[in-house]
Amino acid sequence: MKELQQLKHLYWRAGFGFSIKEFKALQKFNIYETVDLLINNAKQYQVLESETTISNLSMAEIKAIKKDKSKLKELRKKSKRLVRKLNTDWVLRMANPNRSALLERMSLFWHNHFACESKTSHLALNQLNTIRQNCLGNFRSFVKAIARDPSMIRYLNNQQNVKGKPNENFARELMELFTIGRGFYTEQDVKEAARAFTGWSSTVKGTFIFRKNQHDFGTKTFMGKTGRFDGDDIIDIILNRKETATFISRKIYKYFVNEEVITSELNEMADILYAADYDLEKLMTHVFKSDWFYAKRNIGTKIKSPIEFMAGLIRSLEITFNNKMGILFMERALGQTLFHPPNVAGWPGGKAWIDNSTLMLRLNLVNLLYQNTVIKYELEDEAERQSFKGFKKFNGIVELSRIVDTYNDQNKQEITKGLMDFFLLTNTSNKEKPLESSVLTKDNQSIIKEMTFKILSLPEYQLC
Repeated sequence: MKELQQLKHLYWRAGFGFSIKEFKALQKFNIYETVDLLINNAKQYQVLESETTISNLSMAEIKAIKKDKSKLKELRKKSKRLVRKLNTDWVLRMANPNRSALLERMSLFWHNHFACESKTSHLALNQLNTIRQNCLGNFRSFVKAIARDPSMIRYLNNQQNVKGKPNENFARELMELFTIGRGFYTEQDVKEAARAFTGWSSTVKGTFIFRKNQHDFGTKTFMGKTGRFDGDDIIDIILNRKETATFISRKIYKYFVNEEVITSELNEMADILYAADYDLEKLMTHVFKSDWFYAKRNIGTKIKSPIEFMAGLIRSLEITFNNKMGILFMERALGQTLFHPPNVAGWPGGKAWIDNSTLMLRLNLVNLLYQNTVIKYELEDEAERQSFKGFKKFNGIVELSRIVDTYNDQNKQEITKGLMDFFLLTNTSNKEKPLESSVLTKDNQSIIKEMTFKILSLPEYQLC
């Protein structure tokens, strides 16, 4: 029973929970086998593709479109539609038992770490592919790829970073948020790093380009070292410092393990990451195979983000959507929209996910989905209001047949215990009797459905 709880914990932290079929299969594996399986599956990523966008057009076609306001408007409209499709497709991959949950979970983590708003579909697609390719690879290579990512270049204004007039935005966030953290660099380091990234730009079609005539080839002094550094040199100098391994390990620990960091465990992670020259696969394998990862203090203590919450629900209840806009509508209502972080620091997470309105929506979401209820939710942005005009339903179809089949031959007490084991991570045996008493229906199918909705309305379901 203890190992089953540990496997459930692993599936929620390294993925998005499980379907009833996966839940049954969990008991056939041990922790080490499961971790190896998750890691190996995550390495089998596929490059995502999308419909024709500006990146597929010739320069002559792009120039012609720019001169035609109606065609330009149509292209922008199509691009926004494709960003929404990238978003919903990603959520459905997270929820799909036939896809690698760890690949999508790691991608979600890095999507928030390298927070960037992608306003056009080709930029969003390119960045997501970069994240997927590197999410369990080498962090040194990963940072260098992000520094060349056109979406990040535009988001942090490196397009305007030129010789003689350096823009410091990317250089500052590279150190403060992406690698080493505050306290380990000076304002002069920011200025010198910005000079090293001059000329790192992107084309209209969204590909990286080094504009040689805009680059400062002069001598720079950065973190105590002097040379004719370029951006790659700056990244290497930062990552050669042990503080960077500690900063990244802390970020991973707080996301995958616990908001409250135990120093000895953090140092263990940082030592492994640094010694392995930032091999993320080695680090994550160590984390998921460590005894302390499965300590009681870490199980069922993390508030699910809206994306985690939604993907877990869709996965366990096999929810399908008549209109995928329902997924986007849920994201907006719950407070997390993929490709649209609040700022370069990303979503803060933790208790910030919960307020009075979002908590009530979370507790009632399954019932709202099941009944396809009309929702009243006011979107702040005018463009979003137009996109969702007349759209007031989640349009989700909850499929409970597999869950019903699993528990249909059991008595009421066994059904309650079985469903609580399936949906919840923490020990809530003290709530079993009250739940049984609150369900007044007699036939097993009705008991299972009603009990499912009641369990998913418990505050404990908000935790993983």
